[in-house]
Amino acid sequence: MKFNVPYLFFFILLFGITAAFVGLISDYLMAVFWAVVLALLFHKLNRKIESRVNGKQNLAAALTLGIILMVVIIPCLLVGFAIVSEGIEIYHQIDSGELQPHVYWEFVQSRIPAVEEFLEQVGINTVDLHTNLSNGITALSQSVAGKLLSVSQNIASFLVLFFLMLYILFFFLRDGDDLVRALIWALPIGDQKEWKLLVRFEKVAKATVRGSLVIAILQGTLGGILFWAVGIPAAVLWGVLMTLLSLLPLGSGIVWAPAGVIFLIQGDYTSGLTVLLVGACFIGLLDNILRPRLVGSDTKMPDYLVLISTLGGLSWFGISGFILGPVITAFFLTCWELLGEEFNENHQNSHHQGASGPETD
Repeated sequence: MKFNVPYLFFFILLFGITAAFVGLISDYLMAVFWAVVLALLFHKLNRKIESRVNGKQNLAAALTLGIILMVVIIPCLLVGFAIVSEGIEIYHQIDSGELQPHVYWEFVQSRIPAVEEFLEQVGINTVDLHTNLSNGITALSQSVAGKLLSVSQNIASFLVLFFLMLYILFFFLRDGDDLVRALIWALPIGDQKEWKLLVRFEKVAKATVRGSLVIAILQGTLGGILFWAVGIPAAVLWGVLMTLLSLLPLGSGIVWAPAGVIFLIQGDYTSGLTVLLVGACFIGLLDNILRPRLVGSDTKMPDYLVLISTLGGLSWFGISGFILGPVITAFFLTCWELLGEEFNENHQNSHHQGASGPETD
């Protein structure tokens, strides 16, 4: 068997230069990724605007980009700045001793002596538990606030990625169809398979953003407004925390439920019942009401697989992982489906040929 040396050399060169290019732009891949996601979400809007401006692609892309800025990006930036501001304030309060998170645990412990008695009966040292829990709460609060402080210190790199994302997004909106056709033409795995993979990516990305993210934002917003209404400080920070937890199976209830219980322990029954009732009847039900309408069956993945892929994505890629995780999993499933279809098709063809017997002259 002879090796085709020119082809072998070309593929080695292609693999090497592709790896070098990915490494070259690795620091900016998240900007490219979010540009792709936003271009997918607003592709139809861009085409409608383009049809109304007589096919002027540059003008249509610029108008669509302006709408994305006004509707999505600027509100997110304002919330982000509020989070960082509140995080820095909390960090300074903890650092100066003005805010002592372990005091709240001491208060709860003093109001519910039955809990302490129960823990002692089952062999748990409440003194050690109190010390460890207090230290843990303080360390966690300082860690979260410290990370928010570091975000404010890395504002220059964030701005670079932000404006780069906007720049790339403009071209993706304008030239998206041409780029997709060029990608389909270049990939060597067959146009039908390539279109299936691209459609799968589009469906999963849209379903994840429209479903998980929109629902999480609504829950976090409602939770933040609720906390502000009952007088809980740093309501924006708590609202964002509820948004993040809503992306996970833990849910936002891990924040608003203890807050309502603490109000009841303190004797503030109005605030406590308000938090618990609004949390259970409105925040908790948003997921059940809206997810079937916003997501439907677009992901076509079992819930447990979505959960695992989302957690893995968040662990690997940070906040972008809530989309990247399910997308990678969808690609994984689709590739194996394509392999199964290819194998079964080849197997059936060989079976039919064997059944018909060899041709004779």
